[in-house]
Amino acid sequence: MITISQDNNFLTLINIFTVDPKDQQELIDLLTMATQESIIHIEGFISASLHRSIDGTKVTMYAQWRSIEDYQNMRNNPAASPYLERALAIAKFEPGMYNLAETFLHA
Repeated sequence: MITISQDNNFLTLINIFTVDPKDQQELIDLLTMATQESIIHIEGFISASLHRSIDGTKVTMYAQWRSIEDYQNMRNNPAASPYLERALAIAKFEPGMYNLAETFLHA
């Protein structure tokens, strides 16, 4: 479950992939396979969600990790590499690391 709370100290990654609309579903499939087959099993993984842009040109992954070190360990894990290489063959990748600043809820 995705946990968005100022009470935790999770690392949040918001990764934006720019893709040709004809390749959007393929990219989603690759990122889904990478997450289900390897990433969720790596120490420190908390949650992830994929978002597709309505115009078909972007896929955004929102992911939470226990720490930067856990995320870096995943990046160094060879099990995740083939998926990322295939994704980068069809998409441009803009990664970002964040800490939660504020949350807002409907009153």
